[in-house]
Amino acid sequence: MKHALIALLLPLSPGLLWASDCPEAPDHSAQINRLIAEIRVAPNEGQARQISNRMWEFWADAPDEQAQAILDRGMSRRSSWDLLGALEDFDRLVAYCPDYAEGYNQRAFVNYLRQDFAAALVDLDRALELSPTHVAAMSGRALSLLGLSRIDEAREGLQEALELNPWLPERGLAGPGGPLEPKGKDI
Repeated sequence: MKHALIALLLPLSPGLLWASDCPEAPDHSAQINRLIAEIRVAPNEGQARQISNRMWEFWADAPDEQAQAILDRGMSRRSSWDLLGALEDFDRLVAYCPDYAEGYNQRAFVNYLRQDFAAALVDLDRALELSPTHVAAMSGRALSLLGLSRIDEAREGLQEALELNPWLPERGLAGPGGPLEPKGKDI
């Protein structure tokens, strides 16, 4: 256990990373809010995808170079399905930058892929505490609740996310016949 903790703190370069060394995460809330306003009125899915990609640029803007390197490596590992390696990186990122929402969101995504929905939910709650309009974390939270068969909560969570971004890929889950279709809606 002691060795695992030390491994989590080892950076990509010599020396230890400490949470007290991580600078404050960049505040992109004004830009994100503008993008949310844009995506809500996007005329088509293509334009919505472009706006969503701009959101991701802000969410994935880590507090410093070391945090960015850890985030990027973790995302690369996740993309290549090295889920345990990605989890190690995101554990390291969260330990180093405990106030950076994307560290929690990415670790939640890995846990979601591992079908550890309860662990994903804990991290998504923290990500949303730090970044309340993180639409991807909101959507991930709904999916994790669905994975835990907490259908009513999942339905409510997805509706909140869709209010901010009606173009989310998960919107089909709330469509007619979908598992998160709103109750009381006539088809």
